[in-house]
Amino acid sequence: MSVKITRDLIAERLVHVTYDRFLFYVMGPYKSFNLNYVLSEKQRQEIDVKDLPGPLRRLFQSKDEIDAAQALLRRVQGALRVTPGVNAFLAIDVDVDTDEVDAATQSIEYTRCSNATAFILPFLGHNFGVGEEAGSILEALSETHGDRLIFIHEDDVTSAMIRSAQVRWDLRVATYETESELVSKLRVFIGGIMHRERRGDLDLLD
Repeated sequence: MSVKITRDLIAERLVHVTYDRFLFYVMGPYKSFNLNYVLSEKQRQEIDVKDLPGPLRRLFQSKDEIDAAQALLRRVQGALRVTPGVNAFLAIDVDVDTDEVDAATQSIEYTRCSNATAFILPFLGHNFGVGEEAGSILEALSETHGDRLIFIHEDDVTSAMIRSAQVRWDLRVATYETESELVSKLRVFIGGIMHRERRGDLDLLD
């Protein structure tokens, strides 16, 4: 690979926070799922959205909200950079060209370099790509980084991939109902990793 992804490279490309050397890789969909992806215009016209149950109705969001998933990741990132002050980042923040290092390899290397990684799966997220990359990461790093990984999905999300990953790799999985609960659970997860590093249960990354 022409660009070598290291902890130093990642830290250098992010802004200063209290715990600069605690890298927290935040993965998730950058686009919200929209039924325009799977239904034709004629099919959508035949559906009376107001008669649908809440979770399905939410899938008919407007195109203006297509980036809501990435906005969620940004809000979560910002909250964690303030409290507890860790260097939370998205892959796009490191700005490595995918022509130089493909996206899946980038994700594996970001996870390898990070103190902790979270896969966030919101109900409105277009999650297929995330699941594919997560599978690559787990295949490559579950034995060495399994304790540093968490899948956290909105209550409405059901996934055979998550269930099988939990069994195959003993993956830590959590759910959330609200954004504030999501942030709170991630803070607890981060605190646990920090405590285990200080105690020597996990390697203290330099």
